[in-house]
Formats: sequence, structure tokens, C-alpha cells
Amino acid sequence: MNVDLKKKLTSNWFVNLQEMICKEIQKIEGKKVKFSKKKWKRNVNKDEGGGCYYILENGRVFDKVGVNFSEVYGKLSKEFKKKIPGAKNNKEFWASGVSVVMHMRNPHVPAMHFNTRYIYTNHGWFGGGMDVTPCFNDTKIKKILFKKLKKMCDSHDKKYFKKYKKWCDEYFYLLHRKESRGIGGIFFDYKKNNWDKNFRFVRDVGVNFIQIFKQIIILRKRKKWNLKQKDIQYFKRGRYVEFNLLYDRGTKFGLQTGGNVEAILMSLPPLAKWR
Repeated sequence: MNVDLKKKLTSNWFVNLQEMICKEIQKIEGKKVKFSKKKWKRNVNKDEGGGCYYILENGRVFDKVGVNFSEVYGKLSKEFKKKIPGAKNNKEFWASGVSVVMHMRNPHVPAMHFNTRYIYTNHGWFGGGMDVTPCFNDTKIKKILFKKLKKMCDSHDKKYFKKYKKWCDEYFYLLHRKESRGIGGIFFDYKKNNWDKNFRFVRDVGVNFIQIFKQIIILRKRKKWNLKQKDIQYFKRGRYVEFNLLYDRGTKFGLQTGGNVEAILMSLPPLAKWR
């Protein structure tokens, strides 16, 4: 399969997945508050791709949720190309992906994040994952998350779940706080061998994310909460902000490759607190 076809297939899947995710979120939220859609271009003067993102805010279930798709290409800066596999001797790049961040109104429903991407320099690779950030210890949420993830991973490779869960725990860790961002999930990157197998896995991650967030939200969205618990949620969101601005690879990649700032920073919550 040639490179252009691989790019087209992955990009088309990400567009379709974005629509699928938005549709399911809208069903949960109801009809009163709806998504707004915004398209953007990487460069207004020449064709370097772009994308679109959907934002839903101030809902009865979601405080804020963003679903972003991008397909961008062009040249990397001298400094940044040293950090990207395959870009040292080739400053041209192509990247496409879809990312989701959910910040919930009810503090008993965790924040949830998902991302899958395909990047090409002088070779291509997949990356992505999902993770869950509760405000309180909830064994039922943990059971839903890890049972679904293990079953999905095992259907592709028995080694995936342990490997990608460990990678997620290590990645979503705030070094300066010496604490994890949440309870984890799975994280993977630089999957470059066996394109067909990797693409099947990436598609399955997206489909299972939809199943997981629906199950978790339905489980806890009606649970009663108070202002003290909401305050705890605001402080937890502060940690979320710190991670995304200090450590997140997607945020850094987007900002350093000329991505849309609003789309990149859609991951930030509407309100957060610090002590």
C-alpha cells in the first residue's frame, strides 16, 4: 500500500470517528445545549492543511467537551525536527489525528481524555491512548475502564495491555508534584511495524473509547454532589492544566508545528483552582 493511500485512510477514519464521538456525546447531553463547530487552517497563505473542532460548554452533563480533528503538513523547525523520529534528515512532515477531552459538571463523573494519531516523516507511525481522571476513588469506574481495555488489547496482542497500561502510568505523571494525573488507561506511541495491524488496533481504540465513556457517564451522571465536592474537582482540574501545559506531547507538537491555538488548548477546563 502506498503512503498517500495510508494517509487518506487514516485521515478519513479520524474524521468519521470525530463525528461518531460528537453524536454520542450529544445524545448524552440532550438537545438544549449543542456543539459549536469551527474550522481552521494551519497557514492562511498556502495549503498546509488544517482541521476542525467541536466545542460543547455549560451543559447539564458536560461543563466542557472538545473534539478536535486535524490534518496538517509542511516543514518542521530546526529545533523541533530533532525531537521527531525520522525528521532529522527530512524536515517535511504530515500528521493527522483526533483528540477528545471531557470536563464534567458532576464531580463524581471523571474527566476523560482520548487521542489517536498518525504521523509521517520518512516513515509513518501511530500513537495515542485514553485515560481517566476521577476526583474520588471509585472502584466501579476502575473496573469498567480496565476490564474493557484489557479485553480490547488482548484481542490484538496479549502483551499490549500490560505494556500500554504501564506506559500510560509513566506518561501521565506530574514530576513536579510527584503524583499521577488520574487512574491511568493505556498509552502507546511509535507503532510503525505492520501498518494494517496497527491501523486495526487504532480503530478499535476509538470504538472502545466511545463504549467506555458512555458506560462511565451513565453510571455516575445522576449521583448527587455538593459544593465541597465541586471545589475538589476544581483543584483536580488544576493538576490537569499543569500536566497539559508542562508535559503533554500533543500540546507541544501542535504549538510547535503551527497548529490552531484554540483547538490545541481546548483540553483546558473552563474553571480550575490552585492552592
